[in-house]
Order: sequence, then structure tokens, then C-alpha cells
Amino acid sequence: MLGVATHPQRREETAVDSTLSCPGVPVQPVPAAARLAGFREELYRCLTSRRDALFGLADAVLCCGGRVTDLARLSLVPEAGRGHGGLYDGVAAGRADVGRLRRALAGLPLPAWGDGRIRLAVDVCSWLRPDAATSPGRMHCYVRGRGKVAWVSPGWPYSFVAALSPGRTSWAMLLDAVRLGPGDDERAVTAAQLREVVGRLIAAGHWKDGDPAILIAMDAGYSPVQLAWLLRDLPVTIVARVRSDRVFYPPAPPKAPGTRGRPGRHGPPVRCGDPQSWASPGVDAEVSSARHGQARVLAWPRMHQALHRGSGGWDDWPASREFPLIEGTLIRLAAARPAPGQRRLEPMWLWASDPDAGAGEAGTAILWQAYLRRFDLEHVFRFLKQQLGWDKPMIRDPAAADRWTWLLIACHAQLHLARPLAAATRLPWQRPQGPGQPEDMTPGRVRAGFRHARHAAGTPASAAKTTRPGPGRPKGSKNKHKAPRHPVGKRPTKTYKPADKPAKKTKQTG
Repeated sequence: MLGVATHPQRREETAVDSTLSCPGVPVQPVPAAARLAGFREELYRCLTSRRDALFGLADAVLCCGGRVTDLARLSLVPEAGRGHGGLYDGVAAGRADVGRLRRALAGLPLPAWGDGRIRLAVDVCSWLRPDAATSPGRMHCYVRGRGKVAWVSPGWPYSFVAALSPGRTSWAMLLDAVRLGPGDDERAVTAAQLREVVGRLIAAGHWKDGDPAILIAMDAGYSPVQLAWLLRDLPVTIVARVRSDRVFYPPAPPKAPGTRGRPGRHGPPVRCGDPQSWASPGVDAEVSSARHGQARVLAWPRMHQALHRGSGGWDDWPASREFPLIEGTLIRLAAARPAPGQRRLEPMWLWASDPDAGAGEAGTAILWQAYLRRFDLEHVFRFLKQQLGWDKPMIRDPAAADRWTWLLIACHAQLHLARPLAAATRLPWQRPQGPGQPEDMTPGRVRAGFRHARHAAGTPASAAKTTRPGPGRPKGSKNKHKAPRHPVGKRPTKTYKPADKPAKKTKQTG
């Protein structure tokens, strides 16, 4: 059985199983091995077709010694139990109950924060397929490399939602993934995805009436004002980065007696690109950051944007109604004195859907600190691609790509649960790991010792039956059923600067 999640204020190691408690009997903690075994059993039930092959493929990903480069080499791992043909057949023809797997992930213990808040992050990561002309559903994906190099490449973009962890860590618990198609509205898809994730967390008991609002951090490129309006009935607070050319307005001052005309809707503007308009902030303080040294924070409460058609998806608003005033807190965060040896914090503007948080320094600190923790999700993306090989298989069908993506999300969840079980297997140049500190184990260190955790938790999959491979296409015959070619979908909405070209050398004379 899966352990029922505890209140966020409690340590996640003290999660309990409802089947172990009854009236008048004290609650007993669930051992880490039992919790991992329960999730593995639930994952096995979520795989409705080719379940043994898919489950063996997940174990091969977790137990192989190095980076995953392709599916064929995973058949050499003993935990796979099948040849490369069976693994490819499992990904191509298997089936999984994704809705049940989503509920299983939501029922796991979430990372515990000291203030009891749940912090989520949403971002898009692309599986680039520039040469896969026969793969449908590809889009032009915005890609940013090292430095200021950026380009656009065809691929499958996925929107991920993860629960952030406190402290200096590279862990973030993945909760959901949705592939964006050429005909999808990114804002509507993100709003529906966040609504479903929050609903599952509430149903699992992670949030109850009276608990603080769930913080959702996102980077620039989203429309936080519209998302705040679409999710206004949920107990969430959106914290997003906004562009430095935006303009926000405070509430309009009261109308003077005897003045004719309709009341004003906007006060004096605060232009993010004009320091002369940064007057009378609610918070003007210098705070310390462990990563960036001393930082200066400016915050203005109850700030809104002037909405109109053609700005951020408000084209469908009825012409007979006025646009709503969606108030929030505007925050400017910049480095005052960078810490020695640390990366300098570039000035950034944030907007949060909590209108009264900018009146005090404590409420503002929760918001900008939650946004800075959003970058922990980048470590998860790097681990999925470089270690687990998320974008390595040459898969044609996007449904098979979704199946492989969810399989790796389940693998990452097993690594999160196996932290207390995995032996601290280390290389000679790695730092020794002390006992009883599962939160300090990195995903790579846990994966190196997952074979021990798998032995402790057991496996519900059955052993493969001996069989003989099929004859395949006769030698010398041509493929008469060629796969159709599919065009690439719409271009991304983000703007980017290409890499600066080197200056041309001029011929010197004389």
C-alpha cells in the first residue's frame, strides 16, 4: 500500500500509512523499504499492457552503471530481463494508466518546509528531434545554451510541474508532465495542468482549510496575471518573473468631491525600466542571500497591469465588460554586494498574485526566495537528459515518447524514496556520506546504490519467458510502407537574440 502523505510541516520520513492506524492504536511509521515497495507495486499496476517489459526497463534505467545512451544497451543490464526487441516493443506497444500514476505521485510525501507551505515550480523542457521528419506533433522549441547562445530547433516540448525541496539540494519531486502540441494554447494548458495538480494534492491530504496558500514559481514567458485570474478559485499564489519593460499601476486615488467624470482606474505608473518612477515602495530593505550575498529588495503592494485586447490572451474578453483589476505584489531584486566567489545576481522583476505581501518584509522574502528556488528544477532536467537518457531514444511515435517520459518520472520518484536505503556507493574522489542523512544524497549517488534498495523492496514483475525472435522482413525486400512526413508546428512565442557573429577580418593595406 502507498503511504498517505503527511502535513507539510512534518518531516517526510514520518509519513504514515492509513492501513497501519485505527482508533485507539498509536500510529506507526512506515519503513522506507515498505514505502518504496508500495510505490513499485502501484507502478506495476499502472502499466496495463507490456507491464513486465516496461517495469524491467525502468529497473534497468535505475540499475545500470553509467549514463543511458539508448534503449538497446539497457537490455544488457540483468534487471531488464529481456532483449532489445522486447524493450523497444514495450515502449512502442505498451500501455499505462497515466491518471492512476499521477494520483500515486501526488500521494507520496512531499518535501517538508519549515513554514508549512508547499512550493511548486512549472517549466517547459524540450525533447529536441530536429531530424525526425516522420514524427508528428513536433514544434519549434526555444533552446538556450551556455552564455547568451540561443536558437530554435524542432522537438517535443513538455510542461513539467515539480515540488521544490528546501536547503541546498538538487532534488525536486516531479508530479506531472504534459506534452504541448502545435494547436495548444500554452496558457490554457498550463492553467489546466496546475489546476489538476493542486486538486490531486488537496485530495491526497497535503493541503487543508486553514493552511497557507501553495506557492507556484515560474520563469518569464508565462502570463502570470492571466494565470492568476484563471486560478483565482484555488488556494495558490503565483510568483513569476516579468520583463523589465512592463508597467504596473497602484490603485487609483479617491476622487475629489465635486469632480466630474468617471472614477479613475489606475494610479501613477511604476515603469520597470524607469528608475524615476520607483517612488514610495512598501518595502525597501537590504537582505542577505546564501547564494548571492547582500541583495536589495523593493516591493510595491496592490499593483496591477492595464489589460487590453491583444495583451496576454485577453482577446476573448466580452466587449460589454470592463477588464478586471488583478492586483498583486511587484518586487525588484538586485544584488547590493555580491558574495565572494558567488555568481552576481542580475536585477530581476517579479510579480506575485498576493496583493498584500508587499506591505511587509517577511511576506516579500517568502515570495522572492520561492522564485530563486525555481532554478532547482534545472538540475532535474539535466539529470533526466544526461543520466537517465530522457531524450536519447530515437522514438517516432509521440505517444511512445509520452510513455517513456512517464516511465522516467516514476524512476525519479523511486530514487527520491530510496534515499534512506541506497548505500553510499562513492568513487575515490567523492566526499564520504554520513549515515542517517538521506536528504544529502544526490540523485546520482542514490542511483549508484539503487540495486541494494531494489533488493530490499523487491519486485512485482514476473520473469521473462524464453522465446525465439521473429523472422523480420525478408532479406533483400524493400519497405513498401514508408512513413509519412509531418511538418513542424508553430514557432515559439518567446523572443531571443542569436549568438553574436564574429567580426569579419578586413584586409590591411600598405
